[in-house]
Amino acid sequence: MRIVRATQFTTACLLGFASFPAASQVSQSMPAVLVTAPTPLPGFGVPKDQIPANLAVADVTAMRGSAPGAQLPELMSGHLPGIHVNDYQGNALQTDVSYRGFSASPLLGTPQGLSVFQDGVRINEPFGDVVLWDLVPVRALAGVTVVPGSNPLFGLNTLGGAIVFRTKSGDTHPGAEAEVAAGNHGRRSVEIEYGRVDGEDAHLYVAGAWTREDGWRDHSPSDGTQVFAKLGRRGSLGEFEVSLTGADTNLIGNGLVPATMLAARRSAIFTRPDNTRNRVGMINVSGSLFLSAHSQLSATLYYRDGRSRTLNGDANDNFEGGANDGETGANGGLGFNVDTASANRTATTQSGRGVALQWSASAGDHQWLAGTSYDAYRSGFRQTSQTGTFDAARGVLETGAEILENSLQGRSGTLGLFLADTVTLDSATHLSVSARWNRTHLTLRDTGPTAPAMNGDHLFTKLNPAVGITRRIGEATTLYGGISQGSRAPTPIELGCADPANPCTLPNAMASDPPLRQVVARTMELGVRGGGATRWNAGFFQTDSTDDILFVGTTTSAGYFTNFGKTRRRGLEAGLSGGRGPWEWRAGYTHTLATFRTAACLLAENNSSRGASTVCTPADGSGTGDDLIAVSPGNRMPGVPAHNLKLGVSYRAAGGWTIAAEVQALSSQYVRGNENNAHQAGTHADVNGVARTFLGAGQVAGYAVVNLSARADLGGGWEFFGRVGNLFDRRYSTGGALAENPFGRSGAFLTNSDGWARETFVAPGAPRSLWIGVRHRFGGA
Repeated sequence: MRIVRATQFTTACLLGFASFPAASQVSQSMPAVLVTAPTPLPGFGVPKDQIPANLAVADVTAMRGSAPGAQLPELMSGHLPGIHVNDYQGNALQTDVSYRGFSASPLLGTPQGLSVFQDGVRINEPFGDVVLWDLVPVRALAGVTVVPGSNPLFGLNTLGGAIVFRTKSGDTHPGAEAEVAAGNHGRRSVEIEYGRVDGEDAHLYVAGAWTREDGWRDHSPSDGTQVFAKLGRRGSLGEFEVSLTGADTNLIGNGLVPATMLAARRSAIFTRPDNTRNRVGMINVSGSLFLSAHSQLSATLYYRDGRSRTLNGDANDNFEGGANDGETGANGGLGFNVDTASANRTATTQSGRGVALQWSASAGDHQWLAGTSYDAYRSGFRQTSQTGTFDAARGVLETGAEILENSLQGRSGTLGLFLADTVTLDSATHLSVSARWNRTHLTLRDTGPTAPAMNGDHLFTKLNPAVGITRRIGEATTLYGGISQGSRAPTPIELGCADPANPCTLPNAMASDPPLRQVVARTMELGVRGGGATRWNAGFFQTDSTDDILFVGTTTSAGYFTNFGKTRRRGLEAGLSGGRGPWEWRAGYTHTLATFRTAACLLAENNSSRGASTVCTPADGSGTGDDLIAVSPGNRMPGVPAHNLKLGVSYRAAGGWTIAAEVQALSSQYVRGNENNAHQAGTHADVNGVARTFLGAGQVAGYAVVNLSARADLGGGWEFFGRVGNLFDRRYSTGGALAENPFGRSGAFLTNSDGWARETFVAPGAPRSLWIGVRHRFGGA
């Protein structure tokens, strides 16, 4: 397998590095200045207070200490301002991470608007810009930085922001630690890490984690293994590191469930199986060379190889109106239980390789930054379907032959050139200007039954600028403001699935399609922040996007990608944190209003207002466009709650105990399919007088969840920790969609589609959970 080859290559690199000569000592000493890198690669950077944006910087180890057992998306949602999660997949490792109304999601079909980096390498997968959170080595993470806005220096897909992970090293995290933990719903995990420094220059770090759970919903087991290793050397001339990331996960994400099923049984699922298996191997070689006391050259070279397989049990979209449907008179109106289900399988291979080079220098009043990067990707995709029927637990029993529906090969190459300068106008005022030029060339080759229908050759270029200013007032207050622009080129999945006349079966089926335009986002920020014993910030942001790529659902499991005019995310954010004595506390609030700014007609056959607008549906009795809704400027985008409040407090008690509590409260949000915010439960007629009945409100209610955690130093290097999630066992949902339910109250498939219900499907939040464990720090007192 490719992962094995990647591991072998990394092992050779590590062995070769073991004999790398120590950097020669020079009398020149480098200045020690606390800086924040404005790009994924390390450099001199600029002091955080001179950056015209509200960066969020967090220690991942501290985050995990206050929320043991929480998965990475939940950690970020609980601790980082402006972030929340939507659990559309039904698995804590497969959630959508949303920031200021933009998403980084593992689910194809979700508009992707955040770039994600691990040690300078962009880990958005090339086939759809998705982010596979289960492949990020959370045990090995040292810190995370959220860079807001459309910062062009972070390259493609940085529409609403960038999430930057930094991993541990042997010199920053020396020593050995092991922990075991367990919880309800069959959860258990084992984690280890080891770091050391050899001599004055070399360092080594390794970490591994294994986890398994039965899941709190029916038929929902998952497991995963992650490994990470880093070997490096630091000297007065610079530093050099080589790291290996590997992960293998087997996840069940049973997705959305009709609200009526959830009301009858909290752990209910809709259909099954919904299985995703992911593997990845990544090698990253990076280094920095100090050219002088005021200039530095940094570089990274990487190879990333991954494979994903999915098996989704769905209702057969071809059953309705087909020969076996009682709606057409089959079996006297009763229908036949034949080909009612479909098992959809996909296999995706993705590999990427790239190099980035960056020069940074300080000269007088200027802090210069210049560089280039090139990333080349290959992706292969294969999708099959197999008809069948449902068993008593709504699992698919295959009866038909497996049919190849699509096969596609994609290649892309992206060249980036960037330049930035931070100018000191006076001792309190700093001006930042930057720009990046991107050129993406993408080719598609159809290798399936429709060849050469999906063949394509696409070229996208864009120059994105940014400008910002900071002004210090007094000793601890800073005003900031800036304007930035970012862009995203369409991905192979989007270009291969953009024809409304040929919708795609999720997650990946494709058809011969028209080209899409790249997305362009422009962000404006204004704010003020201050520090000291109490840290605070308040700000305003607005991002206007043109040609957002949205997925329009045509059935429960099919749809197509399209450019959508203009959208806007506008909001306010405020934060307050500090401590006194044994107490530490934090509070953060974000208001986000995500709206459509262009009128459009969208497919939404399960929305009660379908066919109710003469703009989209002629009132001539033809039925043309009766499954369309009219979206107007100002309608709110689904999946984005307007209000996001986070509170946290911890207390260091006597006897080595630390007790912490956190609250996250979110307001209501519209579900997917309700883009016009007009869906209502009940019976409604379209402009031609055709009446249909709909269930559910088209929204999910707001909620607040309280979590408690505690840890105790037992001495001798031993520590106990525990956590209660959702303390009050609150029933809530993190998102949803309007869809059609072909199952009756008993759970059996209704073979006459006249009895199918159009209703709101929801993503249920996890019930109360308990997590306890022990960790041992070797060599501890």
